[in-house]
Amino acid sequence: RKPGEATMAESSGRDEWDECLDAALEVARQAGEVVRAALKTDKEVLTKSSEADLVTETDQKVEKLIISFLQHKFPSHRFIGEESVAAGEGCHLEDAPTWIIDPVDGTTNFVHTFPFVAVSIGFAVKKQLELGVVYSCADDKMYSARRGRGARCNGEALSVSGK
Repeated sequence: RKPGEATMAESSGRDEWDECLDAALEVARQAGEVVRAALKTDKEVLTKSSEADLVTETDQKVEKLIISFLQHKFPSHRFIGEESVAAGEGCHLEDAPTWIIDPVDGTTNFVHTFPFVAVSIGFAVKKQLELGVVYSCADDKMYSARRGRGARCNGEALSVSGK
């Protein structure tokens, strides 16, 4: 490019991680639809490290959906998924772009059909979180944040209380 000429991302106010945020928002909603539908069904419950550490088929299915979607878009990125780690895969946050996934955040609530569950996805580069998405499935609220850019709920900027 010529000196002083902005890239497409710069001229539109977007940067290299905006595509990652867009993908996280899209897949969180898809995953949330799976979780919301599963809330209405019987669940097969297994335990991980203790009787209180639960996992369901839905946790595993949703984690696979999220990783598959993101791997397709970002084949060079790494992944740390709660269920994969519980199954024995390593959990090493390195400098490479890494997605951190809790497919059903609130599994105990989910098992008991208590609708306070979410799909949680974080993204780190050089061990620093760049963005996060939390989709609250039952009330259809999508929370997102970008490092240095604030947080949003369903696209609307959030602000702290003035009190």
